[in-house]
Formats: sequence, structure tokens, C-alpha cells
Amino acid sequence: MSTSKKVVAAALGLGLATLSACGSSDSGSGGSDSGSKTVTLVSHNSFAASKDVLKAFEKETGYKVRVLKDGDAGQAVNKAILTKDNPQGDVFFGVDNTLLSRALDNGLFQSYEAKGAELIRPQYRADQGKHRVTPVDSGDICINYDKAYFSKRKLNPPSSFDDLVKPDYKNLLVTENASTSSPGLGFLLGTAARYGDDKWQDYWKKLKANGVKVVDGWEQAYNEEFSGSAGGRKAKADRPLVVSYASSPPAEVVFADPRPETAPTGVSYGTCFRQIEYAGLLSNARNSEGGKAFLDFLISKEFQEDMPLNMFVHPVIEGASVPKEFTEYGPAAKDPETMAPSKIAANRDQWVRSWTSLVLK
Repeated sequence: MSTSKKVVAAALGLGLATLSACGSSDSGSGGSDSGSKTVTLVSHNSFAASKDVLKAFEKETGYKVRVLKDGDAGQAVNKAILTKDNPQGDVFFGVDNTLLSRALDNGLFQSYEAKGAELIRPQYRADQGKHRVTPVDSGDICINYDKAYFSKRKLNPPSSFDDLVKPDYKNLLVTENASTSSPGLGFLLGTAARYGDDKWQDYWKKLKANGVKVVDGWEQAYNEEFSGSAGGRKAKADRPLVVSYASSPPAEVVFADPRPETAPTGVSYGTCFRQIEYAGLLSNARNSEGGKAFLDFLISKEFQEDMPLNMFVHPVIEGASVPKEFTEYGPAAKDPETMAPSKIAANRDQWVRSWTSLVLK
């Protein structure tokens, strides 16, 4: 998901261990032939899984897992499209609902219905009938706020998109560039869903007039500009509002030492946009059988329940539980903004161009 919630741990200065290849690595494309026992996953930088869970997959299937991380979500998707005729691996993970049409329109994936797909909650399914992608996780892009900042000033944090343009919150918000960042794009789409095709531009004019700051990506926004994060506190950042995720507060608790009794950051649930991440079997995968086995694994209960505290996302299958840190500090939004993939596909590029002209120039 992006420079995303899944790298919150890195933002806290602790980092997530990079998953290196198990077994031999291939040169060139990084793929493997049909007889290979190595399956290569191409992903954004934030993919993470417990070693024991990966070892269980390897033991059960006989395939060794190689993980190739390829930048943030937008970069990884674009590179995968450019290399689709000679792909770097077998499975791609990390294309989300904001960029899904770009991947599908460019023929990035081949059809495969993963075993256990009937357990995926209906609201997360896409590409019905063709099965070119498999939903893997969901998360909510939302405004996060620095509790200490607002408490000291006896000021209520914003609770809605409308609040963000009020004078009380002037020069307090930092967001990511919608043309370079997955959460930045998600936030833009959230405002379009909230205000409609014709009025979101007026909203952004007000937001710009109210001093919104735009930076390239999530890590810079959250770790360097946001005063509520561990990195931001260390850097003496001065923006107490940031576009991040509903699952960011649990990460602030889990990775803090000593662990606080409550999260130092909160979520403005009236500003959320639902993000869904998918994986797919690359069209020219060299080890398609290994890729299929890995897609089955991504929606297994074992992996789905392993995700929350590794990538700070929510499972998409029925019956998968989440840890208490999520229920206590970062529950999913009850009524997030959403948008049909077809509408995103029809409007995304034009909206980003309009947003860039309006906000950055």
C-alpha cells in the first residue's frame, strides 16, 4: 500500500526488516522458469511478513520466496507495466483501488482465481468474472492528529473535511502530492467523493488558502513534518495534522519503547477514504504455478492474521481476526468515503492534473 501505513515502523525509526530472497536468486528479470522452486514477489517497499509464516508456506509448497521491493506503490506499478513483457517476478502485490485500472488496462495480470477466494468479503472484490487481481488487504486513509498539540491549546481536533478549511486549523495540515503518493491520491479522491465532481476543486482552493502544505510522499509527511509521530517529535515538526492511515496510531503504540498506555495520535474519522490493495499473477510470469500458490497463500487465514502488525492493514477474508492494538487504537472507519473503480478510472488522471494546477502552481 504505497508509501503507506505499512512503513509506519520505519517512520518510527525502528524499521521493518527487509525480506531477502530465500534460496538462490535469478539474474536478469528475476523470474524463474516453470520448473523453478523459487517464486518471486514484486512489491512496493512496504511488504512485510513474519519469517515463520513465510517458512510455513515454503515448507508446505516447496517453493522458496524471493521478495523484490521496487519503490513506493506508484513507482512499483509503473515499473511493472514497463517490464510486463519480461517481468521481474511472478506475482505483483501492492496495486490499490486508486491505480487498479491503470494496471488492468495495460494487461499487467493474467486470470487466476485464488483458492479460498469465496471467503473474501464482497465489498473488496474487483474485476468480477476475470479474476485478474486478488484482494489482499484494506485500510483507511484519514487525517491523523497530534493529541498533545490540541490538548495544550484546548482546541478540538478536526472531525470532518469541512473542519479542515476553518481558521482554527490554518497552517496545521500536511498532505502528500496526489501525483506521486498513494495516500495523497486517496485523500484527493476522498474529497471528490465527499464534494462531488464539480465542487472538490472549490474545496481545495479553500484548503490551499488555509495553508495546507504538500510534500512528495508519506514518509516525509508523517516522519518529518507531523508533530505527533515519533520521528516528527524528534525533528520538532510543526504540523499537527497529516494525511496518513487509521492504523497509524497502533503503530505509534506497538513500536514505542516504553509502550504508552494510549496512542499519542488520533484519527479524524470523518475524513477517511477506503483503500484496498490487490495482488495478481503477472502476465508473463516464468513460474506461474509458484505464483498461483503464493496468491493462495496471501488470502490464507495464516497470512491474513499475520498482516496487521507487519503491514498495519486489515484482512479482507471472513473469519480473520485483528490484534487488540487495532481494536483499541486504530479501528477501521465505520463510514469511509468510497468510489467505484470505474469512476476512478474515468476521472483519476484528469483530476490529478487539475489538482496539480490548482494546488502546486
